[in-house]
Amino acid sequence: MLHPDDVTQLPGGRIHATIDPTHLHVPAGTARVGIDPVVLDTPRTGFRLSGLHVIYLEPEIPRRIDASDLEHAVVPVGGGVVHLTVEDGETVTLAGRTSVFDGVPDVAAIGRDTTFELRADEPTTVALPYAHARRPVETTVIRAPDVPVEVRGAGVATRQLNNLFAPGVGPFDRLTVVEGLVPGGNWASWPPHKHDAESEQTGEAVLEEIYWFQVRGEGGWGAHRTYDLDEGWDVTVTVRDGDAFLVPRGYHGPEMAAPGHDLYFLNVLAGPGEERSLAFTDDPAHAHVREDWKTMTPDPRVPMTGAGS
Repeated sequence: MLHPDDVTQLPGGRIHATIDPTHLHVPAGTARVGIDPVVLDTPRTGFRLSGLHVIYLEPEIPRRIDASDLEHAVVPVGGGVVHLTVEDGETVTLAGRTSVFDGVPDVAAIGRDTTFELRADEPTTVALPYAHARRPVETTVIRAPDVPVEVRGAGVATRQLNNLFAPGVGPFDRLTVVEGLVPGGNWASWPPHKHDAESEQTGEAVLEEIYWFQVRGEGGWGAHRTYDLDEGWDVTVTVRDGDAFLVPRGYHGPEMAAPGHDLYFLNVLAGPGEERSLAFTDDPAHAHVREDWKTMTPDPRVPMTGAGS
């Protein structure tokens, strides 16, 4: 596990910390707190800047969140609509989705130093990615039709990205939130890449990352790999519905969907840079695949969902 007190900055900006690779995989249920399926905060992750709270809303029972110095994204995951009230202001209704494989939802950005309340008419799950913010931002709602949906890659590396709050989307100070959808048998995050060494040579952004997975189909599974060539550790794990994985540094990818079982991941990122960025460097052993895509046909199953689908 990454501990805040163990973190130092190496020349060139690379994060250095004591890492126990056996603690990077968070199996479903091991981060549950009460009725909430996932609580990935600093005591569980060791991350200094980011976290993920997936909450379960019981019908007509509001949940009140005091943001303190945290900025939050509100991402309906499964169930019905979500009623959002910020401070004592007007209530806004966010369109939800039956599951993450059934469409793109409305999403909201909530700034630091804000109290907000969430309520649902039926049992509903909501993801609340967050980051420690240096400045307040204005509450912003992005409706599903306005969420940028991207098809990336080609061949068996074709996947869909829902850029909910990618750099340039939404008002956040540090927080970046992206969803990935991978058809059964395909790979995402390919070629493997890293963003842990900020310098003129690499051009990378330094980022903490959390992946939270869902898998379509009973008994379905996928796989995820993260590794550090400098330090010699390499973790490849089977991921099942509800699992999470922590990426403190190193190359990560692919996320692999088993044939017949579509894979979803919510990707939460935050870093110390002045501007939000996903700048990365490919593993040079695999960077050539980007050229290969030019002669390959994208998988026709992608995009898998759209706004309101």
